[in-house]
Amino acid sequence: MTSSETAKATRVACWQPAWIGGESGRDDFLERLARAAAAAADGGAELLVTPEMSATGYQLGLARTVELAEPADGALADGVREIAVRNRLAIVYGWPELADGGVYNSVQLVGSDGAVAARYRKTHLYGEFDRSVFAPGDRMVVQAKLGSLTVGLLICYDVEFPETVRAHALAGTELLVVPTALVRPWEFVPRTLVAARAFESQLFVAYVNWYGAGPHGYCGLGRVVGPDGVLRAEGPGDAEALFVAEVDRAAIDASRRATPYLLNRRPELYGAAQ
Repeated sequence: MTSSETAKATRVACWQPAWIGGESGRDDFLERLARAAAAAADGGAELLVTPEMSATGYQLGLARTVELAEPADGALADGVREIAVRNRLAIVYGWPELADGGVYNSVQLVGSDGAVAARYRKTHLYGEFDRSVFAPGDRMVVQAKLGSLTVGLLICYDVEFPETVRAHALAGTELLVVPTALVRPWEFVPRTLVAARAFESQLFVAYVNWYGAGPHGYCGLGRVVGPDGVLRAEGPGDAEALFVAEVDRAAIDASRRATPYLLNRRPELYGAAQ
């Protein structure tokens, strides 16, 4: 057996909360996060993934988003770090990041030791709301190590571009974490597109959404999909949920042997498409 085949699988918990709409403050979010983190840790998870803008809610309008924005090392980050250390659990959370004279749609991965392992700013801004409120990030591949597992970060609309996921696969990402705030009628994205992305780039994808009314109705349906395109765990479309999946490096190796897309690429033919 190879070392990857004998390595322990990583348990990943995904929290699909009810939409909060920006009406609750930082302390309320941290209380809700603490409950989810305790439940995830009790279930043996090593990583907890939360939705896009999980600390504030999404589609809040410019004034409210700016009001709730914080720097990456602000009081919100301090609260998340304390929860991570208390539960011995890495956490991915999202918030409006105040930086460089603007606001970014950001996610941050905090390790179980409380250290910030990675921060990603959404690069592909969707629609008038995103473009009128946020500055775009300029780094597409952001990664961190979780034990021996390489974790990459994207946000929502980013995953709908095959180039972003393929770039992660080529850079060595094994688990691609995608916090999202997806509304109806776009259920096609989690049900079909996320599985296609996982399969064509042969990595795990954890896609984690809100559920609830919101401005248009968040559709839930968060999920973890394996590198073979097979669903490993999913959230419902109509309820808060915490669901757990195992991410196994051996499954990635098996998928890449069975369907060697990455090995069989011919980038010299792709030109601008590569």
